[in-house]
Amino acid sequence: MSYLYHTCLLLSTLSGNQQCTESEILHRYEFQEVHMGVQWRIVLYATDKPIANNASQIAFRRVKELNKVLSDYDPNSELNQLCQLSGPGKPVKVSPDLFQVLKRSQALSRETAGAFDVTISPVVRLWRRARRRKELPDSERLQAARDLVGYELMRLSEQNQTVELLKPGMRLDLGGIAKGYAADVAIRVLQEQGIDRVMIDASGDLSLGAPPPGSCGWKIGISSTDAPDAKIDRYLMLRDCAVATSGDAFQHVVINGTRYSHIVNPHTGLGLNDHSRVTVIAPDGITADSLASAISVLGPEKGIALLSQKPGTACLILRHEQDQLKSYESPCFSCFEASQTAP
Repeated sequence: MSYLYHTCLLLSTLSGNQQCTESEILHRYEFQEVHMGVQWRIVLYATDKPIANNASQIAFRRVKELNKVLSDYDPNSELNQLCQLSGPGKPVKVSPDLFQVLKRSQALSRETAGAFDVTISPVVRLWRRARRRKELPDSERLQAARDLVGYELMRLSEQNQTVELLKPGMRLDLGGIAKGYAADVAIRVLQEQGIDRVMIDASGDLSLGAPPPGSCGWKIGISSTDAPDAKIDRYLMLRDCAVATSGDAFQHVVINGTRYSHIVNPHTGLGLNDHSRVTVIAPDGITADSLASAISVLGPEKGIALLSQKPGTACLILRHEQDQLKSYESPCFSCFEASQTAP
């Protein structure tokens, strides 16, 4: 998603040099760059600095390329070019990256009956303006935007690798899935360079490869409260998977006494006002990222039911209800927890 609540996600890794089982000395290296409008961080283990530098540069270059494909902010991105060129009877051939993301988006839209919907962009743009002006979107403009929303209005042809938008003026927003996909691609790029002990932090969306030397996983700290200065009181031990968090701690607006999130419910066209934070563990970044967005809209009961059908997934949901913070978690979430004594 475009904006993630990640203050309470911390990474704790082994520091210094470690002896790996292959009798090679692996060193820890860390690199940071801004991509997709947020800070990206790569932590990896390699035998020397030139190898680490080269691999990280190749990975960041690939993320930069993907931003030119998937961004809804860049008017020249492939995504926005698709929106400008397509229309009823005008299918547009797209790149494999864009088609893959749209295909996964469409599948999740069907699973969630539209709770996740990348055609939401016209409504999201109105709410971006609303947050800046601190006033509700005009009702007529909001209704006109809602008329352009509906995942069934985006037709994909896998055989031709084309996308057809069935209403003029439709726009797409991949903020709830693009970073997860890009992080997955970056992990694969690093593995192709011979580096598999890696963690990628895309502003709170974490994609994890093999663990640091001497450890059974990457130790991730989370908080059981959602305050910006909340203390870490729970730990996850993860490897070869991803974790993403969706919430509105920093991306919201209060209008006439009502709090509206930057996360928009596709069914109502309104920003969520339940003040929640959803953390999802999944086998890969694209799944974790998109599920965190979807569950924010679905709510705890439907969200946890959805995860029960997906192996290797779990979630923790913090939600304000009647002025009280309530916590929900899927049955498997505790399986990913680390002991307090884990390194």
